[in-house]
Amino acid sequence: MSKRLQVLLDEDDFDQIRAAARARRVSVADWVRDAIRLARREQPSSSPDRKIAAIRAAARHNFPTADIDQMLEEIERGYLAGDRS
Repeated sequence: MSKRLQVLLDEDDFDQIRAAARARRVSVADWVRDAIRLARREQPSSSPDRKIAAIRAAARHNFPTADIDQMLEEIERGYLAGDRS
């Protein structure tokens, strides 16, 4: 369901938005929707402190690892072994 949003802009801001929309050959409404979507994508989904805490928690674990080439070879062998059924 769509919702209506009313935003009051001064004339200069509106003229600049209208010019930007015209340059992209879209309506002002489409330009504004795209600008809002872009702003939402660029906004961090969580605080930097929370992200750092998650990285620190993950770093405390000791997971098995190997050389990347060795891991890829083992994965490939596993795929090929599965084809024999």
